[in-house]
Amino acid sequence: MPMETFVVPEDAAPERADKLLARHFPQVSRGAIQRAIEQGKVKPEGGSLVQPKQKLFPGNVLLLDLTPEPVTALQAVDIPLDILHEDEYFAVVNKSSGMVVHPGEGTGEDTLVHAILNHCGSSLSNIGAPDRPGIVHRLDKETSGLIVVAKTDSAHHALAAQFAERETKKEYVALVLGVPREKTGSISLPIGRHPKIRVKMAVSENGKKALTDWRIVETFGEEFALLNCIIHTGRTHQIRVHLAHMGHVLAGDRTYGYKPARQIASDPPRVLLHAAKLGMTHPASGEWVEFKAPLPRDYEDFLSGLRKQFGGDAVT
Repeated sequence: MPMETFVVPEDAAPERADKLLARHFPQVSRGAIQRAIEQGKVKPEGGSLVQPKQKLFPGNVLLLDLTPEPVTALQAVDIPLDILHEDEYFAVVNKSSGMVVHPGEGTGEDTLVHAILNHCGSSLSNIGAPDRPGIVHRLDKETSGLIVVAKTDSAHHALAAQFAERETKKEYVALVLGVPREKTGSISLPIGRHPKIRVKMAVSENGKKALTDWRIVETFGEEFALLNCIIHTGRTHQIRVHLAHMGHVLAGDRTYGYKPARQIASDPPRVLLHAAKLGMTHPASGEWVEFKAPLPRDYEDFLSGLRKQFGGDAVT
């Protein structure tokens, strides 16, 4: 494909090349833009190559090719999965922390998609193919717990509609720094992309509606509290953003402000968030079904350490 001509607008502020191009081509990720620059697909007219950190100025003329790289067929990889339910319509997986749900920039062949392809083979929904076959919803990399994978296109459509219409029940277990003043509460604040940091979300007036209900399950002195959270919307990082905004950042969540606590024996092994319960209408039978996933070992071990150090008080 021939290169296109791009002229830096006259009203643009001087800015490094990768940031400026990401701003003017929002449909292309910054990582893809950086790769295009590194591959020589962004050149000044009549010049040599552009560097990612090189500043561009109003009136600069560039020749560029930001055509997406072709997606190759994914390979099935034999990765163990904890499958809690499976029938001809869908499977429910208890995802381990550290596993990315689907391929993306910087991922390897160790995602849930690679693993589920190995398990289901051709018995998997084609919706979302080639890189996200069967994926109805997602969990963050460090979040453990329940995720649904569709095996037929009709089941995928039915399940996706339930998530979109907020007809599912999603319950999480979250460990936060500090103890909220009230035993229960609701947070109804819109969430959108962080204005300056692309990998973060934030409470924003221009964001999408988000609603989280929470209640304290157990406290560990005044240092930590274990919360049960029910989300009625599915915004990216919703629980992490809402609780941090409330002043109670998730244990281990350095992205949203957690700092190592000097008073505890060891730092959290990860962001301590677990998708513990999931309820939905079966796409074929129409019956309500619920699934539960126990806390994983790393989560339980950290809580045990807190109980030994601070004691644990159940809240009813």
